[in-house]
Amino acid sequence: MLHSRKLIYINEIVRCGSIRKAAARLNVASSAVNRQILALEEELGAPIFERLPRGLRLTAAGELYVEHIREVLKAYGKLEARLRGLKTPQAGKVTMVTTVGLAAGPLAQIVSRFVDEHPRIHVRLRDDGPAAVPVALQSGEVDIGLGFNLPATPGLRAMASFDIPLGAAVAARHPLARQKVVKLADLMGAPLVLAQTGSSLRDMIDLALAPLGLPIEPVVETNSMAMLKKLVKTGSGISFMNPLDILPDTKAGELVFLPLSDTHVRNQPLKLVSRVTSALDTATSQFVEFLLARLNETIEDMRAAGWQLGPETDVLQPA
Repeated sequence: MLHSRKLIYINEIVRCGSIRKAAARLNVASSAVNRQILALEEELGAPIFERLPRGLRLTAAGELYVEHIREVLKAYGKLEARLRGLKTPQAGKVTMVTTVGLAAGPLAQIVSRFVDEHPRIHVRLRDDGPAAVPVALQSGEVDIGLGFNLPATPGLRAMASFDIPLGAAVAARHPLARQKVVKLADLMGAPLVLAQTGSSLRDMIDLALAPLGLPIEPVVETNSMAMLKKLVKTGSGISFMNPLDILPDTKAGELVFLPLSDTHVRNQPLKLVSRVTSALDTATSQFVEFLLARLNETIEDMRAAGWQLGPETDVLQPA
């Protein structure tokens, strides 16, 4: 660390009240400590200490400088700990809140891969509605949150954001499954199984269907993403979801995601958020890096398939 010896010497002198005591604690010669102080005072152009008969006392400039020193030493200590964590597998804990659809979608496989590679890191994951994500973060119950349509919340920051398209989910054997894209109007004659009214997904669906001016009468409404997917698989109806909701099911060949060609349909914003005031520890930073890498791989696969995903991903490095 730049000038670390000077910083450590001065911090120890303040704690001990004298050069002699500080030198003894640091196991160095008093003259060496004194030379560092004199050199720094010359560099700053102002005295740091008042020399008194029974020790030293900080000057006004010294008070400011020691405050800065302690901030630097504290920050450097955190940096060293995080660097050690990157070099040596550490036990740790990741606490995260997400939405029901994501928990039932790609996150299970991502978390499974992560714990396989980091067996000493434990992941605590809870799923809830979008409104509960910022609450859990603000209360300190969790360190990171991932969800769709998360409201802007004071004290929280977005570490990454993605625009994910809304589309139709159909069974693999459905007549529409062979199509590349579909129009909303072409789907209105089919039975619908939809997310429950009041959910963020249903809000997006209602907004997309509003210009058609048709009554929405689903045969089933539920707040269970697992049930929605099962109903679509069994042919009870079609649904509207985003591709991440059904990613494992599409890979298994059970469901097909059909992008919508209607230009008025808005994408769903997906955000990874954390508290502004809290730095992520080593375990959480490793998980965030792993999670973003897997999500970016998925996003690029979807772009390669020709799906319109909105602006380029905006990824920020975890603090």
